[in-house]
Amino acid sequence: MSKVTSRTLRHYDDVGLLKPAYVGSNGYRYYEQEQLLRLQRLLLLRELGLGLTAIAEVLDGQRDQVAALHGHEEWLRHERDRLDRLADTVSRTIHQLQGGEQMTAPELFEGFADRQARQEADLADRYGEGVREHFRAAEEVTKGWTQQDYLDAQRRGDEVDAKVLAVMRSGAAPDSAAALDVMAEHYRSVAQFWTPDRTSYAGLGQLYVDNPEFKARYDAKDPGLAEYLRDATAAYAAQRLS
Repeated sequence: MSKVTSRTLRHYDDVGLLKPAYVGSNGYRYYEQEQLLRLQRLLLLRELGLGLTAIAEVLDGQRDQVAALHGHEEWLRHERDRLDRLADTVSRTIHQLQGGEQMTAPELFEGFADRQARQEADLADRYGEGVREHFRAAEEVTKGWTQQDYLDAQRRGDEVDAKVLAVMRSGAAPDSAAALDVMAEHYRSVAQFWTPDRTSYAGLGQLYVDNPEFKARYDAKDPGLAEYLRDATAAYAAQRLS
């Protein structure tokens, strides 16, 4: 009825987010009114982009639900305004390509910088002003990049994500040798832009769960991928970084 897959329900059960009312002798999970109402709230919070950790805090009363929703409402409104600007940029680009008025170079990228600036400010609030150095380092590395360079970097990132997902689905623990070997590739892909230490790399993993945009990206591939990446990143940081 909820269109939630059995795999996702099992994951919610495993992480303690949604336990069934009881499990039958046949192994089937049974859900009653109380669980359906909790699932409804869970799905609402997922629609708003909250990570599973934040959702658990809201559902279990550890975080004020209204305060959490107010914060996310503000983020959604900023994102709506940014997407409006991006849509306008695309519309004007189409007009230019059809023989209309030429756009200036800055006009071609209206709406893109806003997102990075907001992400940078959010991370500075969370982890301190030192994170801005990482943004400056990444900007220096990519200063002369073409569109194809960015597409190639995205492709390499997707390939690493696919390897992490394969290891996760194999049943390997996040701190297993197989997972750590894949995370070595992940670390190298990050280090081409900035060089994380043990603390900052583990913080990046936590960001995959806490940040709605990262979380949505990984959840689209598998509902448990963001959490697995967080745990594997923390394990790699603890075992292989100083």
